[in-house]
Amino acid sequence: MNLAPIDIKILALLQQDASLTAAEIAAQVNLSTSPCWRRIHRLEQEGIIEKKVALLNAEKLGLELVVFSRISLVKNDESSLHDFEQRVREYPEVVECYTVTGSADYFLKIVTKDIKHYDKFLRRKLIQIPLVRDVNSNVAVTQIKYTTSLPLESQL
Repeated sequence: MNLAPIDIKILALLQQDASLTAAEIAAQVNLSTSPCWRRIHRLEQEGIIEKKVALLNAEKLGLELVVFSRISLVKNDESSLHDFEQRVREYPEVVECYTVTGSADYFLKIVTKDIKHYDKFLRRKLIQIPLVRDVNSNVAVTQIKYTTSLPLESQL
């Protein structure tokens, strides 16, 4: 999709702070409020802006453990993949799930309170899925970078 440079600027601002008003954004991109609001509304209507959310501090909520797990399934037929994906969607501990190439079928990002809670999640939920053949997990030690912002410079 071709976006105007002004749209990219608006999106960049919203990625940093979605609570900005149209007037505040307009002032920063050198536009009057009404046209700025119309651009934001169009970006929402086109699905470029999917939703506006609050980003929570996991550590302050006591959710300090991040685990990256590579999952291999017993079968890779369409029905098995669908069943696994449906089950994973039901687990709030799984905050991201991707199909991947290589030796694993899926890559999960799992967030829990601590290692005991991860073990409980693994034993009571993840490995109870009959389709799961193998789970290979890595515990994150230090977060070096975290962002929800997309690299919009490539759109210019």
